[in-house]
Amino acid sequence: MRLVGLMSFLTCSLLASTVLSAPLQEEKVDLTLINKIRDEGSSRSNVMETLSVLTDEIGPRLTGSPGLKKAGIWTRSQMQNWGLQNAQITSIAPFGRSWTLEKASLRMTIPNKLELVAIPKAWTPGTEGVQRGRVVYAKLESEEDLAKWKGKLDGAFLLRDLAVATPLHMNADAKRYTEQELIDLSNVDFDTPTSRAPSDTLLFAKRQEFNKKLLPYLIEEKVIATLHASRGDDGTLFVQGGGSYKKGEATGPSAIVLSAEHYNRLFRLVEKKKEVELEADVQVAFEDEDPDNSIDVFADILGSDKKDELVMLGAHLDSWHGGTGATDNAAGVAVAMEAVRILKAIGFKPRRTIRVGLWGGEEEGLLGSRDFVSKNVASRAESNDPKDKDAPAFMRRPTGPLTLKPLHSKISVYFNLDNGAGKIRGIYAENNAAVKPIFDAWLAPFYDLGAKTTTLRKTGSTDHVSFDSVGIPGFQFIQEPMDYFTRTHHTNIDVYDKVQKGDMIQASIILASFIAHAANREEMLPRKPMPAEVIKH
Repeated sequence: MRLVGLMSFLTCSLLASTVLSAPLQEEKVDLTLINKIRDEGSSRSNVMETLSVLTDEIGPRLTGSPGLKKAGIWTRSQMQNWGLQNAQITSIAPFGRSWTLEKASLRMTIPNKLELVAIPKAWTPGTEGVQRGRVVYAKLESEEDLAKWKGKLDGAFLLRDLAVATPLHMNADAKRYTEQELIDLSNVDFDTPTSRAPSDTLLFAKRQEFNKKLLPYLIEEKVIATLHASRGDDGTLFVQGGGSYKKGEATGPSAIVLSAEHYNRLFRLVEKKKEVELEADVQVAFEDEDPDNSIDVFADILGSDKKDELVMLGAHLDSWHGGTGATDNAAGVAVAMEAVRILKAIGFKPRRTIRVGLWGGEEEGLLGSRDFVSKNVASRAESNDPKDKDAPAFMRRPTGPLTLKPLHSKISVYFNLDNGAGKIRGIYAENNAAVKPIFDAWLAPFYDLGAKTTTLRKTGSTDHVSFDSVGIPGFQFIQEPMDYFTRTHHTNIDVYDKVQKGDMIQASIILASFIAHAANREEMLPRKPMPAEVIKH
């Protein structure tokens, strides 16, 4: 390379380096503020007490149930006591019927006695008292299958799955990220899909269509209950919804999930053509919709010179019913509440208003955050595509122009926490290259706490998607995986004991710092390009 060429190359490289590094150098980090946050969050933390109330005292918080209403009343009151303003509960109705599990027992009586580990799926009926019957396995996946078994299932407990493999555990159930895994995570992977493919929606719709025929069939055939194998093992039950929460839609008989080991025993006996008899007593409470049972909760720390602009943080308040919803997602709620408690306790005065949102209906498709966004931020018309008719809202493809509403220009950012109870290791920047150097600067004071990774990768299935999908910067933090997907996510052991205090304190401190710095920045956080078709309100 000639000298002139070399000098030009070096000059261009220097300029490029200056341009790339300038945002990081210019981003202000208030270390005095961080010192106060760290001291309050580590020395006088309330986060585990908040978690205990939500899990041990209030318990499961199924959307549409009295449990979620109780949680809403308590969280609103608690944030008011901490000095937050505009604390309010907002209904996201119409949702559907209220459902509460009152009692469930399932036992084998023949060939011998065994108390079975089992929990009914949400929104499925009870057994109307103690019921006894034989166990049958029947493959019911087509019209031909229904015809084959017609008249043969009266008074039966129906096995709906094949036996489940229960391999030996050779690795620990819980893990933390290694440094190499975080490096790998920081590299963008364009080959991994970030949203559901159209084929997923089609398959879901096909199953829904068949279920509309299957459920009345099972009632007509007088099946006592359907039995389902949990994907977990060692007594862990992964249990979600089974019936429809929509009024007037068929629910079928009681649907009961069994531990893999107990289900497999029943299946093996039936395969050997042995007589197997069960006794069940499932009691549930269905109620007509109460708008106060399907809710979001909000509270503010009011801003000053930029008070009309918002910095938002949140987590979902609802849970499934098998455990007490500790890691999914009372942990996220407790951390979000602790973050704003810390800021109030140290007397922080934000320029922008800080608003915490605790969402209902997340487990049914981000319903609470979608309700807030569609009413206040931006909305699209519902899809008219027949393929989307039976798919839940979160699986439908965006259609039509985006209509902007008053808060669209006022929300600087939304931060979410909903990947278990593991500590924060970084943040997903959602392909927003302009925020990466900002987040890098904000994470730098927390390297000693293990938080140092900003990745441009996108992540899904949490409430930040409701904001990101309409052009608002919305982000989910990278959290330690722990035993979230192996043991606690939607299971009967999603309880307080599975949460580590140190991780919760760390996450609360970092979240408090992020929202404080976002609130006091001179500019709102940079946004990605908006969709081509936009209608301003």
